[in-house]
Amino acid sequence: MRFGFSGHLRLTPLAGLLLFLLAACASGAGQQNGNGYDEVAARYMFATGYQDINAVYIQDIPIETLAFSGLQKLHEVDPTISVTRKPERFLLNQEGETISRYELPKGNRIDLWGKVTAQIVDDSRKASPKIAEAGREQLYEKVFEGMIEPLDGYSRYATPEEARENRANRDGFGGIGVRIQLIDKGVEIVNVMDDSPAERAGLDDWDVIVGIDGVPAPELSQEEVVSRLRGPLGTHVTLGIERPGRVEGTWRSLEVKVERAHIVPQTVEYERLDNVAYFRISGFNHDTAETLKAKLEQAKDEMGNRLEGYILDLRSNPGGLLDQAVFVSDLFLGEGRIVSTHGRHPDSHQYFEARDDAHFPEAPVLVLINGSSASAAEIVAAALQDSGRGIVVGSNSYGKGTVQTVLRLPNEGELTLTWATFHAPAGYSLDRRGVLPNVCTSRQDGDLQETLSQLSGGRLISSPHLRQRDIDRENELALAEFRSICPTSDSLNETDIEVAMKLLQDPGLLSHARRGAPSTAQRMAEDRTAE
Repeated sequence: MRFGFSGHLRLTPLAGLLLFLLAACASGAGQQNGNGYDEVAARYMFATGYQDINAVYIQDIPIETLAFSGLQKLHEVDPTISVTRKPERFLLNQEGETISRYELPKGNRIDLWGKVTAQIVDDSRKASPKIAEAGREQLYEKVFEGMIEPLDGYSRYATPEEARENRANRDGFGGIGVRIQLIDKGVEIVNVMDDSPAERAGLDDWDVIVGIDGVPAPELSQEEVVSRLRGPLGTHVTLGIERPGRVEGTWRSLEVKVERAHIVPQTVEYERLDNVAYFRISGFNHDTAETLKAKLEQAKDEMGNRLEGYILDLRSNPGGLLDQAVFVSDLFLGEGRIVSTHGRHPDSHQYFEARDDAHFPEAPVLVLINGSSASAAEIVAAALQDSGRGIVVGSNSYGKGTVQTVLRLPNEGELTLTWATFHAPAGYSLDRRGVLPNVCTSRQDGDLQETLSQLSGGRLISSPHLRQRDIDRENELALAEFRSICPTSDSLNETDIEVAMKLLQDPGLLSHARRGAPSTAQRMAEDRTAE
């Protein structure tokens, strides 16, 4: 069981349910009715979903509500079939006529709710040729999509195929370490990861793969290319390569054999900007913190005492694993709270503190965010901002302040369920509210000179009181007013980077941004002086 951010959740399963399920599966009592559908396996599948939601989800949702919502989705497979609810029973209807009635289990008997759900699906298959023709996974997908509709927008079901891709992005996969895009000639290598099998085999950015194990690459879809490049660790793939020649417009051909290794998608890119270390962090997977730490060390070695500061670009970073957000924050913090989480389940109340061993405590940290910076990215921004260690530049962030846990289902699909909200070190919840930057750039429409002029006059700087104010998440007016202070923008323009560079080069302005905007009286005095 895995958190959509991180951690380990220990649940006590219903012993009777597990015994029933294990016995049923072991006995082979299930009957497959075509297209891989097995009623006993379906009972197990649906009961597991009900148990997970009942145990983990941040709100207590009646299982009857989940079951009814899921079964209503059968109507999308065959519009003549519908499920309606009466007191203490569900009705299965065809063409508006009731064809079966089902007494509902009392309370939260997970095993019985799994059984009645599977029975209704099975009876609908007998009554409807369209539903009978639907494959097992299609029916699972429909019911689970309906099952999670009463939940929040971050909870979701992933099919086995989608779940495999999700796990690959989180945990890594057997591959060669390249980013690709399809072109007419074949498959262009956009980027070769550092220290990857592709790099060790001599592949370069902008090489074009024209064949994979003898199969012409132009004949393959992107999914087929990815499938052929990935494989078990230690196996090999042979690539036909076309490489740009020294004379423009010419190509040279070569064949490269690459041994697959464990690949975790690269989420950190480093660039030196004068004497500033700039890091673009696109997400938080299992390697993010270690990769960032290595690149921070690289920057430190390159610039030594000339290093003026760090820029962490978290713009349009959708988030990822909670533990990685904590580890990234901890690289810069020597003490204090990083984040806390709180939900319905007892294990959801967790507190994450910085260790007394900050690796990079010396130089200032500038954090860039925008309206698409979410979840783990917001944790890092808020932790560095509230501690005073970092200064945040950009626009108000997305406001995705909830933690999800990912649970694997019997069919190898996944349920992602919201199980807690997270809170910044100052105590406020980030959910729907987001992070308010120290320096707001979203009101300047990307005009660099105007932005720098406003910044020098202290006009773009917010106060700590505003930044750390807790907002009632149910008060739409208060939320709208808060988020209007620095309106969200999805911009990735250079203005934010230039503002960060300006702050790093001007210690007085940097200190001003850290302390916050001057008081109203002070600003009035400045205005009179200017006149």
